[in-house]
Amino acid sequence: MLAALFHPRWIEPRLLDALADSPVVLVHGPRQCGKTTLARHVGERQGYIYYTFDDGALRASAETDPVGFIDALPAKVVLDEVQRVPELFTAIKARVDRERRPGQFLLTGSTNVLLLPQLSDSLAGRIEILRLHPLARAEIAATPSSLFESLFSRRLPAVRGSRLGSELPELLTAGGFPAARARSAASRRAVWYRDYVETLVQRDVQDLARIHSVEALPRLLILAAGQTARLFNVSALAAPFQLSRPTIRDYITLLERLFLLELLPAWHSNRISRLVKTPKLHVTDTGLACALLGVDAEQLKQDRGLLGQILETFVCQELRRIASWEDTPPRFYHFRNKDRVEVDVVLEGRAGRIVGVEVKAAATVKEEDFAGLRKLERAAGDRFVYGVVFYDGEQSLPFGEGLAAVPIRALWEAPAG
Repeated sequence: MLAALFHPRWIEPRLLDALADSPVVLVHGPRQCGKTTLARHVGERQGYIYYTFDDGALRASAETDPVGFIDALPAKVVLDEVQRVPELFTAIKARVDRERRPGQFLLTGSTNVLLLPQLSDSLAGRIEILRLHPLARAEIAATPSSLFESLFSRRLPAVRGSRLGSELPELLTAGGFPAARARSAASRRAVWYRDYVETLVQRDVQDLARIHSVEALPRLLILAAGQTARLFNVSALAAPFQLSRPTIRDYITLLERLFLLELLPAWHSNRISRLVKTPKLHVTDTGLACALLGVDAEQLKQDRGLLGQILETFVCQELRRIASWEDTPPRFYHFRNKDRVEVDVVLEGRAGRIVGVEVKAAATVKEEDFAGLRKLERAAGDRFVYGVVFYDGEQSLPFGEGLAAVPIRALWEAPAG
């Protein structure tokens, strides 16, 4: 089964580099995104012994005597789902401090330890953290992407091919989770996603926090899916529940820790004061979002408004997945001013260089589709490198100095020769 679900992961070279010079490497990301498969694939070739804390007996042993457990381990180990035994982090620190040898621990976790300071602080300076996402389309197509290199070099990605058309809603609803994609029928994939959410709520949420209204979380996720690619609005999310806004905000943070939701911060500039500072909300996978909303490809095709939302989230998440393979990934933002002129994704690279990304579900692009990018260009000044509109077209087209329309296919297809 492990081999059947395996796809080449383009983050693997970064993982190997990290193991070569860091005592501890953590690969974290949502459950079922492929962390265990990747860790075992790399670990078996590098001589690592595998342990999983989904094993109740092993977990109990580690909880009872964390120091003794860590000291008894072999020289190179994979510890899977390490967030289930947070007591181990201090013991790992002590062992690493006794022997600063690279590649001792390869950890995986389904909780974002960057949002859990008591865990991440204990290994500061000793750990490299890599984010694994669900499969990118470039991984599914087995085509390593050079998209960021093109964008930050102001080089038009020369992609040419037919429109995605009806294929577009299909790939949005399929999502990127390997186990879901292994199911050929769309209805069976939707069942997988619904069961996935139920399992997380009943298991991982309870590991993280003892919350009073567990039954509210699936409903909250559905509401959040309906707001994907929109400005984060706590009041709108809290309205159907008899829960306070601070409680809803805490629940959203919990769902962020499980990599189900992400808040995209607003880009700001000292040159312009009339910028909206509210983050945007995104579900981390469009297959999950569509399953939560109960929409299939045909329904998505008929609802152009929802299609636009889901497509924006798709492009944002594909860019995040591609960025995770970069040695120095750009920072992600969105841009919006008080006049509601916006840019869907702002990429800030080295030296503060800016690339703006707009997303359109249409097959054609017009001059006015670049209004937000031109506004961003004026706000960023000399830092602005390039602005692109991703659209469902057939070829890449320049739209003036530093602006272009690029087919959505460029996210996963190699440039035309």
